[in-house]
Amino acid sequence: MGKTFRFTKSTIRISLLLIALVVNSCNTLKRVDDDELLLKKNTIYADSIEVKSEEIKSLIVQEPNTTLLGYPLRLNLHNLAKKNPDSSYQVWLHESAQREQRLINFLSKKQVDRLGKSFLVSGLSEWLKKVGEAPAILDTTKTRRTLERLRAYYGSKGYFNNNTTYEIDTLSKKRRAMVAYKVDLGHPFMIDSVSKKIASRAIDSIYTLHKAESFVKSGDQFDLTKFASERERLSTIFRNSGIYNFQESSISYDIATDTTKLANDQKMNIELNIDNFKRRGDSAVTSAEYKVYKFDKINIYTDYLYDERDSEQKFIRYGDYTIFYRNKLRFKPKTLANAVFFEKDSIYKDIDRTRTYRQITSLGVFKYPTITSTPNDSAAVLDANIYLAARPKYSLGTSFEVTRSNIQQVGLALSPSLQARNLFGGAENLNLAGRLSIGSSNDPSIIDSRFFNIQEFGADLTLDIPRFWFPFINTSKIIPSYTLPRTRISVGTSFQKNIGLDKQAFSTVLGYNWTPSDFIKHNIELLNIQFVKNVNPDRFFNVYQNSYEQLDAVADNFDSYNDAINYPELTRNFETSESSDDPSLRIPLGTTDFTNAILNGTVSSTADEFQTVSRIEERRQRLTEDNLIFASNYTLNLNNREGLTDNQFYQFRFKFESAGNVLSLLSNIVPFNENDSGDQLVFSVPYSQYLKTEFDYVKYWATSRTNVLAFRSFFGIAIPYGNSDNIPFVRSYFAGGANDIRAWSPYSLGPGSTDAINDFNEANLKIELNLEYRFPVIGNMKGALFADAGNIWNVFDNVEDPAATFTGFKSLEDVALGTGFGLRYDFTYFILRADLGFKTYNPAEEMSKRWFRDYNFANAVLQIGINYPF
Repeated sequence: MGKTFRFTKSTIRISLLLIALVVNSCNTLKRVDDDELLLKKNTIYADSIEVKSEEIKSLIVQEPNTTLLGYPLRLNLHNLAKKNPDSSYQVWLHESAQREQRLINFLSKKQVDRLGKSFLVSGLSEWLKKVGEAPAILDTTKTRRTLERLRAYYGSKGYFNNNTTYEIDTLSKKRRAMVAYKVDLGHPFMIDSVSKKIASRAIDSIYTLHKAESFVKSGDQFDLTKFASERERLSTIFRNSGIYNFQESSISYDIATDTTKLANDQKMNIELNIDNFKRRGDSAVTSAEYKVYKFDKINIYTDYLYDERDSEQKFIRYGDYTIFYRNKLRFKPKTLANAVFFEKDSIYKDIDRTRTYRQITSLGVFKYPTITSTPNDSAAVLDANIYLAARPKYSLGTSFEVTRSNIQQVGLALSPSLQARNLFGGAENLNLAGRLSIGSSNDPSIIDSRFFNIQEFGADLTLDIPRFWFPFINTSKIIPSYTLPRTRISVGTSFQKNIGLDKQAFSTVLGYNWTPSDFIKHNIELLNIQFVKNVNPDRFFNVYQNSYEQLDAVADNFDSYNDAINYPELTRNFETSESSDDPSLRIPLGTTDFTNAILNGTVSSTADEFQTVSRIEERRQRLTEDNLIFASNYTLNLNNREGLTDNQFYQFRFKFESAGNVLSLLSNIVPFNENDSGDQLVFSVPYSQYLKTEFDYVKYWATSRTNVLAFRSFFGIAIPYGNSDNIPFVRSYFAGGANDIRAWSPYSLGPGSTDAINDFNEANLKIELNLEYRFPVIGNMKGALFADAGNIWNVFDNVEDPAATFTGFKSLEDVALGTGFGLRYDFTYFILRADLGFKTYNPAEEMSKRWFRDYNFANAVLQIGINYPF
């Protein structure tokens, strides 16, 4: 959503004056005594080379005060607070003998006492201290602690003989200092040999098979993190090779150095020790040799309650599994078996345990499962017990939203839902969701005078199946169940009133998705059918005002006052009053008759006028025709993010969609009707035929512990062919908005260098690049500087306007550039975002006036959004 705010010159001047007063009133040294130094900068040098690594910089105990674009905002906010506001108030109160009494007479003694503790007197200072930041007074104790950390860190990297010192450089500005930490690394210790001492024969055999992948190798420099990684690697291998009870604490290393070597020839001999399993009893610790365990019994309890006994349950056997239940088994045994990855006589694997947890949870019909393993040590077998507690069969939900967009000033939406779980016994979940929204629009074309004058309602029915539903084909060998395969079948419809052309839409989807790993996700929509009907196409020129103004401007040359004698048939097309000398075309009869008169040659026109009207009519026909989209698509998602706090990752999305090909093949068998243009019709609507592909790439760089640089690139193209010469509006691209090029409102940019501000501008080619620098401001308030570049164009379709068409590299000069800044508040569960974008390079202007012509607050666009734009 977006909205344009205008700022007057007086408002800007007052704001700048207030900012100047605040800045000048802040003294960064206000709380720094004469014998103290304000820490301004830390630098680390290793063998005289400056260290840039954030990992090493994080070892510094005392940091300088944070800055916002170089300005110590939080420090100066802290300095604005009074040290002892209550004492200052008392001093002020008793400066004059009559002041306290006058206040008591005006208020009361109780109110005067409370005034000293009020927000204006005391609370404001406390708030400033809370959001502000006390001055970072240089503390040499913390400096020495930093040296200890640096010494330990480099020691863990093999530089056992490193030497650390620090130097304090007092800056020319009084009471400020920089600290330089200097590390003399010395010669590193190297691993000369690696040997092993393993107590368990089973462990020894497994280790031998995987020894080559070890992180600890002879000839490498000593690095403690590699030893930790090796312990984790071995523990994972053992626990996935049948050693269900392996303890990572069983792994240790003995390190010996050869003292006979020269000082700079520092070699280390490493011995890997893996002890037996240790069990702590009441009076003693016993040990036992590790063994490879296999599964014997696998029990699934479908109605598990902690306060009831298992013996009260009935059971059935299905393959390797014993399924317990009460009264009646509500789940198909095959569904339960497919969710469990333990098999009789197979060795224990931690990965199978994890996959079982994930698969059962993804079914959506059980609460989080409990899995236990009971060992029989003498036989080295396990009994697996899986306890499940079913969720309620039915559940109701509802959500309420308050929205605002470029279409409506305010909107209210109610979305009730009903969910039915385990519908057919195979963990199939059915969800029925409705939506009813009303909104207020100031669109002059809407006759309804009520405040809530636009409405939209609809419903979606979705069936989610926890496996691939594909008749006559077994896909389990191609796509195993641990990839969480799912089938989604959905049907939906929506109806609009007083929104654009009042669309009615019907859609149905048959889709499949699976996740081979946390890094990869696949999604296939075998069928994606969408039918869109425009109920009120006659409102086109009411909605697309820019197109109307262009047509009306051409019609001014043929109005009833100037050319009634030559073209009397046009007189009825205009609506005016006797006092007006600027008649306007009537909608829709006047616009239709005038367009037909120009295009049919009934009235003469210039070549430019004919071309303008022809393009407007082509656009009107394209945006008012009903659409039938019969498509299939595939989407690949790659994401290596390791959690919400990970700011060093990338995401990639690729999508390919094909529409109309199945119907085109079917037309060779069953002849379809055709319209006057030769387009084949299905249910009296020409079906769309096109190919569409998209590439979306996002990359994050953590420039520091708190600052992030985020980049996004997008390319999308949809090519019509066969039964279509354009792309349906619902499948086309637009530019502008809170998650797009933020200096433009949604649909207001492009195509190309065109300038149709009031229209819903769309096209079939889009290029977009975004760059955003994010940084903390105060507390949960974050800031951002951004630059968005891109545009949309028409290509390989029936649009002939050269200003809107991509013709090659020269068209890239129409790439728009918007820059700006934003504020975001982190509410933990979501982020509220406000971005102010400025038109830096506007391709809609003349070539010589594109740069910074609209770079001002009057033309800035304020975008409000939820969460980050990418």
